[in-house]
Amino acid sequence: MSLQVSSLGHVFRWCAVLIALNTSLTASDSVSAETATIKVPAPDFVLPVIANGKGALAMDDLEGSVVYLDFWASWCGPCRLSLPALDTIYQELKDQGLIVAAITVDAVEEDALDFLQRYPVSYPIAFDSSGDVPSAFAVNGMPSGYLIDRSGNVRALHVGFKRGDEVALRDEIIAMLEE
Repeated sequence: MSLQVSSLGHVFRWCAVLIALNTSLTASDSVSAETATIKVPAPDFVLPVIANGKGALAMDDLEGSVVYLDFWASWCGPCRLSLPALDTIYQELKDQGLIVAAITVDAVEEDALDFLQRYPVSYPIAFDSSGDVPSAFAVNGMPSGYLIDRSGNVRALHVGFKRGDEVALRDEIIAMLEE
């Protein structure tokens, strides 16, 4: 069976659908991370940085590095775990070529900044007031992380986060850094 895709957003949506089909959560289950392996070019974007940097965060500026691009929100419970865990991985591996960057999906910038006061990180945080970038990446859960190779291709999609997920994620990042 072949699947024709008319746009990159559809590829990400199909990955999200496949994850959803393989995940059966009940109301009493905790959200856990699901991973999909893919290889498609990351959508281009330019967004203003609201924390841990100045100017703009642009996909073009990230090429040549291994990137973990995280979409999060202040109302996201698992994000209280994922942001600090990602910061630990970033601090350990940034000298080997890892860039961690995050985009808040909050509608109000101050909500994101208040969250970052309670859960500080050192990597850049961007704000998308239009919601276009999460749409381009077909974000379908919080947090959603995209592991992007040095050529700018999304190679893995991680949806959700629970304690211990950082171990497997770290190993996956190290493997990509060694390519």
